[in-house]
Amino acid sequence: MRRLCRLVIVFGATSVCQAGDISGELKLLSGGAVLRASEAQEAVIYFRSRTPVLVEPKATPHLMSTRRKQFVPRVLAIAAGESVRFPNEDPILHNVFSQSPNNAFDTGQYGRGEGKTTLFTKPGLVRVYCNVHHSMYGFVLVLDTPFHTRPDAQGRFRLTGLPDGEGELVIYHDRGAPLRRLLVVGEQEPLSITLELNRRKVPAHTNKFGKPYARSNNASY
Repeated sequence: MRRLCRLVIVFGATSVCQAGDISGELKLLSGGAVLRASEAQEAVIYFRSRTPVLVEPKATPHLMSTRRKQFVPRVLAIAAGESVRFPNEDPILHNVFSQSPNNAFDTGQYGRGEGKTTLFTKPGLVRVYCNVHHSMYGFVLVLDTPFHTRPDAQGRFRLTGLPDGEGELVIYHDRGAPLRRLLVVGEQEPLSITLELNRRKVPAHTNKFGKPYARSNNASY
């Protein structure tokens, strides 16, 4: 029977813990204060094995909706070669665009409905904005590994089915620098992960024409 173990990484120290699966707990800090455990759900935790692993893209698009002038979910992890559909659930126009290298796209403006679908072929972080509303922002994390997960409302996570051997564990949150650690899949003492958040909630950005945003006519919505 496959043995399970917990992984905990104290920020600034490293250790290893694996036996096919990795589990653990993520805590977030901001300004030295511990944030609510539920905020860890916005993080993405993924593992890259040193031995190449075949990634089979899913045929069904992932969803990132526009809802009450927000992208839901704000952070979405997918595999390279998969697509994302951007439904508009609001009674106003939205536009979804990104100027991120290798994955730039622009849906144009559209109203309520199923929305447009975009294929992402290159691994990397895709910063997503609405050309109509400055406060709308999201992130599509395009990965070259099938091993990724999100913490639950208590900050707990588990990665399963990992191949034996060395690899890199990455903890990503859009408000902090990614935490990277080299690990060897095997047995080790349980540890915990703490990540410091020090970036602003709404990242500074211009519209898709490189200009400042105009005041929205839908500000009251």
